Amino acid sequence: MTDFSQLIQLGQQMQGRISQVQTELASKSVSGSSGGGMVTVTADGRGHVRSVKIDPSVVDGGDVEMLEDLVSAAVSDAQRKAENLYKDEMKKVAGGLQLPFQMPPL
Repeated sequence: MTDFSQLIQLGQQMQGRISQVQTELASKSVSGSSGGGMVTVTADGRGHVRSVKIDPSVVDGGDVEMLEDLVSAAVSDAQRKAENLYKDEMKKVAGGLQLPFQMPPL
């Protein structure tokens, strides 16, 4: 049977690995898009938006509501992909344990 000090040490190691993965996620990127690629948003692996690219044809139309909707959808898509990346990386850290990992708030 594992003694308490070994369990604490294992927890500290896992906490250190989680911190390391969160740092690594800051250097990874995901992209989300909407409108068939008319709006593309790039975010880091933690979900922080880093860039927004808008096809000029969307702006030429003058439909501000549509542009707002496209940007919102692309941001949501990028953040969903970042959350999935986060969960996948945390599952690796957990070594198969079914732990409820949630992305830290933005």
